[in-house]
Amino acid sequence: MYDVIVLSLAEGGGTSAGACGSACGGCGSAEREVCDTPRVPVLKCADALTQAGARVETVTAASDAEIDAVIARFDAAGRADGLSWPDPDTKLRLVVATATDGQLRAVMRRLVRRYAPPPSKRPADLADDRTVPDLPPIAILPLDPASTTDLAAQLGLPREPAAVAAAVLTGTVRRLDLLRNDGGSVTVDGALVGGSDDNGAAVPWRGRIEVDDAVLSDGTDRIIACAIGNAGAYAEFDGLPLLTDGDPTDGRVEVAVAVPVIVKQRFKKPRVRIEVRRARGRAVSVLPRDGELQFLDDGVAGTMTRKRSWWTEPGAWAVYAG
Repeated sequence: MYDVIVLSLAEGGGTSAGACGSACGGCGSAEREVCDTPRVPVLKCADALTQAGARVETVTAASDAEIDAVIARFDAAGRADGLSWPDPDTKLRLVVATATDGQLRAVMRRLVRRYAPPPSKRPADLADDRTVPDLPPIAILPLDPASTTDLAAQLGLPREPAAVAAAVLTGTVRRLDLLRNDGGSVTVDGALVGGSDDNGAAVPWRGRIEVDDAVLSDGTDRIIACAIGNAGAYAEFDGLPLLTDGDPTDGRVEVAVAVPVIVKQRFKKPRVRIEVRRARGRAVSVLPRDGELQFLDDGVAGTMTRKRSWWTEPGAWAVYAG
């Protein structure tokens, strides 16, 4: 039988990765309530695992170091090249309890930080199209069972604690793509580049956006939104369809750019229509032209002033499916 760790992230831990307010990037009041009350789903999942014969440990991490201590237990035996590497034959399994996709992202970021080799030490047994090895599978335990928009819901994963426990012990492993970026983080679902004003209206911005060799904007357009999708997040923006086919298993990132275009009409006032330019590829880059640019990445708010690139790591992470 398996040993299982059920990992939760503490709210308000005050570090770069442990707390809901910092690791997942500033939850709203509803998410904080889920973080503060839950741990009923955690206990139910732990009880179901124990009843099935597993040895269960519950951990609430309030810092990067505490997340890292859990992840290190998945290390394989030492390698001749000195790299930390996940053990593909481990009998240890991991359940990540998440109130938001930002919390899932926080754990995945630490997994990548642990196991991604530096370019100067790239090993021969690493796949040519990857910069990280196969990461240990995880089970996602949603702390908000009613959500219909989080990644677990998009993937059709089990949501009830007993079903999550069953998936950990008897379910299949489903491998998924992961987006890395040159800011040192990861994306499991998607990113939305562009800010809004106090009324929620999009603030136009300019930037050069490239997907592999395709140029979606040369830096002169007034862009209202740019969606970068690994799965189905940000498929719409203010009712405007952006991403059309989020698929976290195809080895590609889907990108959509919304640009207002003035249409001249004979004998009538010009009108504005929104043109959506789309492309799929291995990598996308965004170069802001107007200073600081806001974005959301798996719901985590951030800003950029320099070029930012995301690229696909095909099949790099995995979930236990029902």
